[in-house]
Amino acid sequence: MPVLNDALTAQLKQLLTNVSQPIELLASLDDSPKSAQTRELLTEIAALSDKVSVGELADPRTPSFLIRRVGTDIGVRFAGLPLGHEFTSLVLALLQVGGHPPKLDDKQVAAIQAITQPREFVTYMSLTCTNCPDVVQALNAISVLNPKIRHTTVEGGTFQDEIDAKGVMAVPATYEGDELISSGRAGVDDFIALLDTGAEARAAAEMSEAEPYDVLIVGGGPAASAAAIYAARKGIRTGMVTDRRGGQVLDTMSIENHVSVTYTEGPRLAEDLKAHVDQYGVDVYTPQLADALIPAGAPGELHEISTTSGGRLRAKAIILATGASWRLMGVPGENEYRNKGVSFCPHCDGPLFKGKRIAVVGGGNSGIEAAIDLAGVTAHVTVLEFMDELKADQVLIDKLHSLPNTTVITGARTTEVRGDGDKVTGLSYEDRASGEIRGLDVDGVFVQIGLMPNTAWLTDTVTLSDRGEIVIDERGHTNVPGVFAAGDCTTVPYKQIVIAYGAGSTAALAAFDHLIRS
Repeated sequence: MPVLNDALTAQLKQLLTNVSQPIELLASLDDSPKSAQTRELLTEIAALSDKVSVGELADPRTPSFLIRRVGTDIGVRFAGLPLGHEFTSLVLALLQVGGHPPKLDDKQVAAIQAITQPREFVTYMSLTCTNCPDVVQALNAISVLNPKIRHTTVEGGTFQDEIDAKGVMAVPATYEGDELISSGRAGVDDFIALLDTGAEARAAAEMSEAEPYDVLIVGGGPAASAAAIYAARKGIRTGMVTDRRGGQVLDTMSIENHVSVTYTEGPRLAEDLKAHVDQYGVDVYTPQLADALIPAGAPGELHEISTTSGGRLRAKAIILATGASWRLMGVPGENEYRNKGVSFCPHCDGPLFKGKRIAVVGGGNSGIEAAIDLAGVTAHVTVLEFMDELKADQVLIDKLHSLPNTTVITGARTTEVRGDGDKVTGLSYEDRASGEIRGLDVDGVFVQIGLMPNTAWLTDTVTLSDRGEIVIDERGHTNVPGVFAAGDCTTVPYKQIVIAYGAGSTAALAAFDHLIRS
């Protein structure tokens, strides 16, 4: 049975015309069904281009295959089938090993090729993980540009024993030997900073030497992107500083309420936002995390943003659009067992809990959606909700109740995550009606209790609400002249992508108005 459908086959055949150097797909296979499927996939790919051939090369991981440029040591390895969200990673690997250049700027390419120390990395991923492709594609591109760096991608569902032995309970997870060197979403710049110890200092110096901006946006999500586009279109000098482009959108599996687009996925939308911003020549500094705002001392002076790397950027106007992050329960054991059974991404980490018992904390839409998804792969899902009834939409509640392997506990205040030192073994919760503390034996805890604005670094500079949101007026002004804010980090009601667009645009227009009146 074919692995690729007709549409994917036609698309891949067209893309493979970009292969300029012969490549070989060297497989390590056995008699298992997954090896048979891998053999079929490689055969189908090779049939689409005369520059692609199939061969054999033994490897400790079976099934696996090496994509190698013929006659060279340039290549990347996949262990397991890179389908689902990783199919794009496979396609890019074929093209890049085949001579098609990665989409990196000259500065990134030079930094990668200047690395002299041999390194070998293994990234564990799941096929439903939306954060994993960024890591896989970044390290694959780096290894193609610099063969001293080798990279293998391992699909956790196929190599469950290896996952268990390493104690991997959250993906993406990148190891060098037995050392975990990266967990969670990361991109090319993150790995350059890891591999090139001087990269961070050079980036900080570059920022500090930059000429002042008319408008500087702090953040990289929908609000920040909209602000950057609107500011740049006014013809003013615009900069953006962010720890990750795309923001919370990157953690969103499906988006069906994006006006005029019936369906898209978070990573795809994030790429569209990036491309749109880049079209206007905005200076983007990433991955850079802002850690202080120094407001202008007097009218006509410049505001300043500093970053954890030591860099500093100056601007006549600042737009704060730092978004939000997953809200923590704040109970003992939560931080200790993060990525050891405590997770915030059901799509990424759910497959790692196949056949196990897990809990979802939170009975809103995100919590119930997570429980429904997880019920399809785990043995049993228990939902714990603080209030006396679930807060999700009724259609989701009905779906949850139709599933035979789910339980709902309302009026439950989670008090502790329990573990054995290596991984989660259960949790404790208070029955709010009786005050009794009860225990629940589970292998994983998925926290889905909403978001917290990323504003802790602004406590002493702008007015915040009791929820930590930046207080703004209808035009995005904060209490500091020349400093504006937009999106999920503010008091604007309803945290939605389309609302963030409008808020970012409003803040940019208000900032422009401020500049022409100053």
